[in-house]
Amino acid sequence: MSRFVQSLRLWFAPRRIRDEGETPDYRFSLANERTFLAWIRTALALIGGGFAVDQFLPDLRWAVRVGLSLALLAAGVLCALRAVNHWIRCERAMRRGEDLPVSRFPAVLSLTVAVVAVAMVVLVVVGRAG
Repeated sequence: MSRFVQSLRLWFAPRRIRDEGETPDYRFSLANERTFLAWIRTALALIGGGFAVDQFLPDLRWAVRVGLSLALLAAGVLCALRAVNHWIRCERAMRRGEDLPVSRFPAVLSLTVAVVAVAMVVLVVVGRAG
């Protein structure tokens, strides 16, 4: 079974993770959980931002408004999925005594949010000038 499928199964049966390695210090597990919750809050904020753009910027052309909304909504969905995946990967690494996993996802998410934010700034400035 591939590592991805194993990780995916742990999303829905986290008790199985106890079968791996040794129980880490609870402080580390709780810190991992707080990080997970921070990712979920970020996902919720992105999803809320996507709906806000769609609902509160009706003067934008339809394609621009929908494009910005979908970018934020997609980033929120990916962030939520990545949160649980990262939580499982870190928990497994801690139980096995391995280095914590690294990821490019925070950089990709930051760039996505930055691009959408710059686009919105341009739209606001152009909208006020016009």
